[in-house]
Amino acid sequence: MYIVRRLAQAIPVVLGITIVTFFLLRLIPGDPAMTLLGNRGTPEQIAALRARWGLDEPIWVQFWLFLKQLAHGDTGASLFYEVPTRTLIASRIGVTMSLVAFATIFSVLISVPLATIAAIRKDRPADHVIRAVPLVGLGMPSFWVGLVLILIFAVNLGWFPVGGWGDTIPEHIYALILPGLTSALAIVPLLVRSLRVGMLEVLQADYIATVRAKGLREPRVLLVHVARNAIIPTLTLLGINIAFLIGATVVVERVFQLNGLGTLMLTSISNRDFPVVQGVTFVLALSVVVINLATDLTAARLDPRIRLS
Repeated sequence: MYIVRRLAQAIPVVLGITIVTFFLLRLIPGDPAMTLLGNRGTPEQIAALRARWGLDEPIWVQFWLFLKQLAHGDTGASLFYEVPTRTLIASRIGVTMSLVAFATIFSVLISVPLATIAAIRKDRPADHVIRAVPLVGLGMPSFWVGLVLILIFAVNLGWFPVGGWGDTIPEHIYALILPGLTSALAIVPLLVRSLRVGMLEVLQADYIATVRAKGLREPRVLLVHVARNAIIPTLTLLGINIAFLIGATVVVERVFQLNGLGTLMLTSISNRDFPVVQGVTFVLALSVVVINLATDLTAARLDPRIRLS
């Protein structure tokens, strides 16, 4: 019942985001028909193309048709590719979701060890370095970090490809290492600080002293008793930042020439391809809702004290 209730609450949010996108797109200067035909298009050709796409109808009529299509799970057909937007999205969503997955994995693999070292070495040089260095990366834009990683590891060292997606699964994995690391570095400082604070609070708890008095080894104490209880707030923060990662893929995909939803979104905005932008926005908004729900369920699974009411 909790899952059904949360999904029901998410429907107005996703629908509202999609509707706002619909109207904001109409405020962008430029006409899709003129963009497609260019300077060679005559007024008659432009008018005919607008009529074919339904752009000559009043805005409220276009909006009503949009809602009718959306109610049937149809986000329309691309104005430029002349294929259903679902086909375009399905062909690109794997790249974007793979990038988000890689970024999430990298952020966890980097944050957990750093936060653990900082917590057990509180107020020592290692703690100060771990807290200070990631903050430098927090102020760097993702596109700049991506370009630096490309120059170092792709151009100079030749360890990774400069860009592209590849044709096989090993090539896909290889191509996603630098983009995933670029996206992960944007949220690592937040996760490290959150997990460090949580671990310090748990380390001061009485039951940790009891566990240590029983003779358990320190790695087991940190992993089983400290990390599990300290990770709940960080897990929630991670869920929020995964939503940020989904939005950040628009920039990262462009830097690394990945043909995902982010690249499709930017291209469609330039072409005034309204249905594609609306479809991509709908899918991304729905992905954020699902990720937040999964985060809540995972937190409840890790900590029985959390009640899904």
